[in-house]
Parts: sequence; C-alpha cells; structure tokens
Amino acid sequence: MTTLKTEFALFERLAVDVSDHVATIELAASPVNAQDRRMREELVRAFDVLGASDAVSAIVLTGRGKTFSAGAELGERPKLADEPGGYARHNRLVRAAFDAPIECPKPVIAAVNGAAIGAGAVLALCCDIMVVSEDAFLAMTEVDVGMAGGARHVLRSFSPSDARLVVLTARRISGADLYRMNVASILATPDQLMETALGLAREIASKAPLAVIAAKRSFDFTEAMSMRDGYRYEQSQTAALALTEDTREAFKAFAEKRKPVFQGR
Repeated sequence: MTTLKTEFALFERLAVDVSDHVATIELAASPVNAQDRRMREELVRAFDVLGASDAVSAIVLTGRGKTFSAGAELGERPKLADEPGGYARHNRLVRAAFDAPIECPKPVIAAVNGAAIGAGAVLALCCDIMVVSEDAFLAMTEVDVGMAGGARHVLRSFSPSDARLVVLTARRISGADLYRMNVASILATPDQLMETALGLAREIASKAPLAVIAAKRSFDFTEAMSMRDGYRYEQSQTAALALTEDTREAFKAFAEKRKPVFQGR
C-alpha cells in the first residue's frame, strides 16, 4: 500500500485511495473537474498502476464536489494550433485517457455524482458499469461550441436513435433517463451514490480475481467479434482458468459448502 501511495503522492488532478481491494479515483480539479493535459496524464498513470496491482480488484471513478466532470479544458485548445504537431499530440493523449479505463484489467465503476459533459460524459461511458445519482446528468455539448466528437463512445452505450438524440441536440440526459435508457445500471440518491458504487465494487472484489479479469477481457475482446468467434474466445479463457489454483479452490469450496478463499493465482 505504501508503494501505491508513493505512486500517487504527486498527483495534482486526481485523489486516489485503496482500501480492502477497492480503489477510488476522484477527479479533483476544482471547480468543475475539467480535463486538461495533466489530468489525462494522471488518469492514464492511475489506471495503469491500479490495473497492475494485486492490492486492487475493482475501481470506482467519481468526481469531487457537485460535478463529475464538465468536460475538456477548452482554454488549452487555442494554443494547440500554434504548437507544431499540437493537435496530434493532444488527440493521442485524449484517446489514451479514454482507453485507460477500458483497457484496465480491473472492472471500473463510474459513480456519476453530477454533471458529466462532453469529455466527462465519454469518460463515464468508458467505464464498465455506471451508477448515477438522481441529480446527475450527461450531455454531449460539442455541437453547441462548433465541434464534433464522442459519437462512437455514445453509440456504444445508447441505442442508435438515442445516441443521435444525445449528440445532435446536446440535450441534458438526467440520471433517471440514463437509468431508463439502460445506460446506467443503478440509480441512487445523492447521499447513497458512493456507498452503492463501493458496495458493488466490494461485491466484485469478493470474486475470483483471475476470473474477473478474464471476464472483463472477454467483453473487450469479443465486442466486435461474431457470436461464434467470441464464444470460442470465452471458452479459451475458461480452459485457461481451469488450471489455476483459484478455480480449483472455488470447486472445492462449492463441494464443501464453504466460502472460497482466493489467492489470485
């Protein structure tokens, strides 16, 4: 744990905590958790480190204060045109920050506590499971400021019609509507949001660690595969897990009618 604390000690835009195999990443860039270069670099580093740590089995991502994330720090954009290769570097880092929770081997739960706008909405949609507060909302406002982006991420979670509604109108989609649209799995009261998300993370952390990692990997690898190829891949994961100590322990515990003790190997 000391090593993890050292890794995150110099972070300026994120606050990271780990307890009982659950990590919490808090976007902590006052006043509205706008995503600038520094935050994106820290997001990539945080997910890389937590994903590789045996002390972490699940991660909760949330925002400090009343906002999840109001989106990109637009003040950086005018400078990009004057910097040789500025947009290429910027776009690469933006992709990396969004890819970080997707590619992290540990499940990531978005606890959306308030406004998730533009890049903030996309970041939430890149998480594995979304829990939203009743006073939260998501909005893709790019068309309001003469930009376009995020459509592919939105289409991953919304129906085709709803995805176009979100992107083309820039409307605010409330927490209740996100739940109704099956974008969010759980709708919670503001005072219960974090405990709900942490409880879900602890539930995941109680499962066989290698099996959870394999299950998340299966979702990521098979998303664009045919049913046949995707299921064949999943079967290969099950065959590999059958050789692990944790799977043997799970079967033994089931036969002995006791709770398994997993070691992550």
